[in-house]
Amino acid sequence: MPYTAEHKAETRKRIVQSARRLFNRHGFCEVSIDDIMAGAGLTRGGFYNHFKTKDELYAEAVTLVMDCNPSEAWDDVEIDVNAQGAELARQIVDGYLSRRHYEDIDVQCPMIALPSDVARGGAAVKTAFRKVFESMVTVFAAGLEGGEAAARKRAMGIATLCVGGMVLARAVDDDGLAEEIRESARAMALEASGWERPAHAPGANA
Repeated sequence: MPYTAEHKAETRKRIVQSARRLFNRHGFCEVSIDDIMAGAGLTRGGFYNHFKTKDELYAEAVTLVMDCNPSEAWDDVEIDVNAQGAELARQIVDGYLSRRHYEDIDVQCPMIALPSDVARGGAAVKTAFRKVFESMVTVFAAGLEGGEAAARKRAMGIATLCVGGMVLARAVDDDGLAEEIRESARAMALEASGWERPAHAPGANA
């Protein structure tokens, strides 16, 4: 009896979620198709019913972050998907540079976990990585005043502060320094944007 479309979609989702978790933990090269399928509770043979190559799966796992709302997993981070402009942008900065994001390896943004892998990857992987970065820049630019070109330039800098700050915080072996890097990046991102962060906001002291 053939599987239903719903069953196939659910199976594909399980594979992508397993891949994202394992890639975040170990990187692209260290994770095999067997590892991914085992993590999804499936056998290797089923992989090729959904993906042609590991690169194709990698690209989809990278872009998965654009459909996720971290506040669903992190009860101390608030991102209202119905918010717009400066309010949504501020929430993303707070969530991205939060302690919870720093600690949660499994669901972290792929731009933090995988940049060196992406640099060595193929075109599909680099395109997926670019789309994630561009989506962040677009959200930030929508929350900034001024002309389109000027807003995009500032948004690019803010996005770079967010990603670079978390990459550096993860890279050092001193938790106190990591905290300082993360908080400095968040303060600079908010200062550069002009977005106010209420003292009572979730994550304000995280």
